[in-house]
Amino acid sequence: MKLILSTHNLTLTKAIENHVVAKLQKLDHLDPRAIDARVTLEHDHTRAPEKQFSCSIRLSVRGPDLFAEDRENDLYAAIDRVAKKIEQQLRKRHKKQIERWHKQAARAKERAKSRTA
Repeated sequence: MKLILSTHNLTLTKAIENHVVAKLQKLDHLDPRAIDARVTLEHDHTRAPEKQFSCSIRLSVRGPDLFAEDRENDLYAAIDRVAKKIEQQLRKRHKKQIERWHKQAARAKERAKSRTA
C-alpha cells in the first residue's frame, strides 16, 4: 500500500511516522487490496486544547474510498482513534461481502434443489 503523509503546522518526527506506519500495516493486513492511504496530520493552536490535534485518513480501496477524521488533545490518540474507525469500516465492508456471497450461494443451492425435486 502506498502512503501519502502530509502535515500542517506540525513537525513530522520519525516516531510519529513510525506510529502511522504501524497503524497502516494493521489496516493493510485487514485488506491487502488497498491501493493507497492519504494521512493528514494537523495542529491547530487556535482550537480548544482538547481538540488541537487532528488526524484524517482516506483509504483508497476498490470501490468507494473510506474516510475517517478525529480531533484530540494528543496526536497519537488522534491517530489511534482514526485507525480504529477505518478498521471498523473495513470490517463492516468485509462482512457485507461475505454475507452477499452466502446469500448468493444459498439461492443457487435452492435453485439446484428445486430442479432435482
